[in-house]
Amino acid sequence: MMWPSLPIFTTPRSLLPLLLLSTLTNAFTSLSPAALHSLPKPLPADLDPTNGSILSPILIPRVPGTPGSTKVLQHFQHFFSQSLPSWSLSTQNSTQSTPLSAGKKIPFTNFIATKDPPWAKAGDVGRIVMVAHYDSKVTPEGFIGATDSAVPCAVILWAAKAIDAALTSKWATIAAMEGEEGKKARQKERGVMVLMLDGEEAWESWSDTDSLYGARDLARAWEEQTHPPMSIRKNELGNIDLFVLLDLLGCAAPRIPSYFPTTHWAYKGFAETEERLRKEGLMETGKTGQWFYEKDKDTQGGYWYGGAVQDDHVPFLKRGVEVLHLIPSPFPAVWHTAEDDGDHLDKATVKDWASLTAAWLGGVMGVQEQLGGGKLENKAGLGKRDN
Repeated sequence: MMWPSLPIFTTPRSLLPLLLLSTLTNAFTSLSPAALHSLPKPLPADLDPTNGSILSPILIPRVPGTPGSTKVLQHFQHFFSQSLPSWSLSTQNSTQSTPLSAGKKIPFTNFIATKDPPWAKAGDVGRIVMVAHYDSKVTPEGFIGATDSAVPCAVILWAAKAIDAALTSKWATIAAMEGEEGKKARQKERGVMVLMLDGEEAWESWSDTDSLYGARDLARAWEEQTHPPMSIRKNELGNIDLFVLLDLLGCAAPRIPSYFPTTHWAYKGFAETEERLRKEGLMETGKTGQWFYEKDKDTQGGYWYGGAVQDDHVPFLKRGVEVLHLIPSPFPAVWHTAEDDGDHLDKATVKDWASLTAAWLGGVMGVQEQLGGGKLENKAGLGKRDN
């Protein structure tokens, strides 16, 4: 990602009606305290930088086209085959030259894992897409990229595992429902996708052509991959209800702005979930602190940084996809240095990102009852556009 400066701009009120057009409503339901306590808790055995089964295999150099990249890709495949075997796995591949490859084509492989409702047709289902990049920079030599973006990858994997059983249970109940009630319940459900992108980093110097290799090719391919006639969704891009991109996470006390007014509802969901987790004593970083500090931001004309940060969301944003960008400002002090490694992660923060992301994902997928949290509650203002 690249953010050489911080251009601050306001959203003109005259443009908001265009920016706020969306069919995604009532998408977030706050998990109750009981449901939050029922969620699995991240353990050192999962997320420890040295020997955690999910995180540590990613903490290696993983430049596209190298054995390290292949090893991490195999780690993703093994994780799903062993822990989440009901998910559908695929890859999207391309070969592209880079400024350092002397004309040689470098392979880029995007990893995709999908869990859709069992009754859903490919052209009719919307999805929450959880995204991170798994490649690492060419320089400095031996660069690990713990925050950039091994931790985001591990957090997403853990969150998917944390809600999987509850989501499976929910869909089994809905699938058995009969009549109009069952039909309406099935129509409301959406799937979830884990998307690990390759080739985010520039090889020489960030530009429109030397960056986002995997994201650019995937966005193009999904735009061209149309569904059959009469499908509700036009193409694979149309299946994305929300593109949630995690990046540069794992250092202590991150400050996460809200970048886009059209997805501020989802940002507010994270802010609300963080507040509840802290209040319940379920975050290792304590009951105080606030990562999501712009919960009450004015969507009718506030300051927004959505166009400032160049990251994997850009090719999708240009094609009309709704984006929630979870990246701190300022960037971590270790950004693009050799110190962005496992030794410089804050372990409590890493585990809290896993807890928070799982709780938010459980809320947006509506699994409170399956977690033993009772009836769903839809908190006022969450999951509805602020217009």
